[in-house]
This record gives sequence, structure tokens and C-alpha cells, in this order.
Amino acid sequence: MQLANLDMDVLRTLTVAMDLGGFGKAAERLGRSQSAVSLQMRKLEERVGRPLFRRQGRGLGLTDAGDIVLGYARRILELNDQAVAAARGIAVDGSVRFGVPQDFGESWLPGVLSRFGRAHPSVMIEARVDRSNRLVERIAEGSLDLALLWGNPAVANTVSVLRLPMMWIGRKGYGCARSEVIPLALFESPCVFRQPGVEALERADRPWRLAFTSPSLSGLWAAAAAGLGITVRTALGLPASLAALGRSSGLPKLPQIGLSLYTAEPDPPQAVARLRDILLDELPLAAGAAR
Repeated sequence: MQLANLDMDVLRTLTVAMDLGGFGKAAERLGRSQSAVSLQMRKLEERVGRPLFRRQGRGLGLTDAGDIVLGYARRILELNDQAVAAARGIAVDGSVRFGVPQDFGESWLPGVLSRFGRAHPSVMIEARVDRSNRLVERIAEGSLDLALLWGNPAVANTVSVLRLPMMWIGRKGYGCARSEVIPLALFESPCVFRQPGVEALERADRPWRLAFTSPSLSGLWAAAAAGLGITVRTALGLPASLAALGRSSGLPKLPQIGLSLYTAEPDPPQAVARLRDILLDELPLAAGAAR
């Protein structure tokens, strides 16, 4: 039997559609019509010879064959992207001073650095994982080339890249009575998550107290896991011991928060530009996991 060759472009569309949660979102991301994306998926099914999609509520899910194809598609595309990046990156050297909030430090940053390092082994990276206000201070000192920042800081050369819902974070199964004084575990001021949480409680006429404060995200996670209080973050990097608390917890709704990307120079050096491109490529995957 003659084996079929899978179209790389179609495989990329498949992965984008599954990462973003639908053909419509994939079409918007890829700059195509939804009908063009649907046609690509039908041709992929014809090439494979098996149904890849099934109805799942109002959307589409993957069949067992679809799960298999998606897994191989990710591996094929990763090898393709590594090959292209490595070939283009032979002459890339220099250094990148990169800042990122603590939420990204453990779960997301290693994959980004690994992808960049494989493609550009001659580039030296100085990564600073810190609170956004500290990163802004570093930017003012001129000691960062690139940085991700929570909120919309008054910093030149920043662009908004995505928005994520803020969430109440606590031990699994946490709930509170209407009359209960809610214990909070929060960053020291200033913090872009602190005020929205407090304001949401006060609008809902919910009593609260500051039970724990720390300059580090790991400290907040530890306090929440120990039951000392609940905190306000996104679901990025959420430890397995904690959960995003839904409506059943009795807590008020929180707003979304923006994530901005700072680049020191409008036309940055090649090493900085390559890391920036990888960040923008990987961020939608992190965002999808955190919604």
C-alpha cells in the first residue's frame, strides 16, 4: 500500500485549531476563512482515511484517530520548526536579557528556553524571574532587552499580547459562608492582582482580612495550600495542590488582566527578535491552558 504524505500546512492548522478551541479561532489566527480551514480538515481526513473529528457539545472533539494524528502532528511540526530555526540561526549570537513574571517561571519558561537554546546555542540568555513591578524597575535601569509584564504598565515600547481571567485560587473544595471573613494571601503592594481582588470583595459587601503576605509567588501558593488564605492570580503555573475557585465557592467575579510585551528597541538585535518571536508563538498555548 502506498503511504500518504501529510501536508505540513494542514497539520499546523490542525494543531492551532485544537490549541485555540475551534476552527473559527484558528481561521482568525491564521488569517483564513473558516470554510478554508474546514476544507483543509476534510482533506486531512481523506488523506488519513479515517474520521478525525466528532461532535462534542456545541463544538468539535477528536476521535481516537484524531488524537493519534494530533500527537504526531505536534512532533512533526516541532522537528520542522527546529530545523528551520537552526538553519536560520547559525549566525545568531550575542545575548538576551529577558524578564518574566513568576507565574511563568516553572511551567512555561523551561520549554521556551529549551526551544530557543536548541535553535541558537551561541546566544547567552540572562533570565530574570520576578514580580512585574521589579521588572519595570529593571527596564527603567536599562537592564532588560525583553520582558513580559502583567497589566498595562506605563512603559514605552510595550504592546498588549493577550488577556486572561483573574481567578480566586485556594485549596480544592474551598467554600465560604456569606458572613465569613475571607482570609487573603497576597503579594506585598504594589501588585496588579491585589487591588482588583479587594475591590471585588468590597463591591460584593464581603468582609475580608489580610492573612498572609509574601514577595514570592511560591510563598502565596504555600499559604493557600496550607489553608491560611485564598489568593488572586490567573491559572498559569497553578500547582496540583490548588484549584481555581468557581461560583460554588461563593466568591465574587473578578476581571481580566492584560499581559504586555516590552521590547527595548523598535528594531531589536537578531537574538532578541528571535526570542520575541518564540514568546509570541508559545503564549497562546499557555493562555489556552490557563482559561
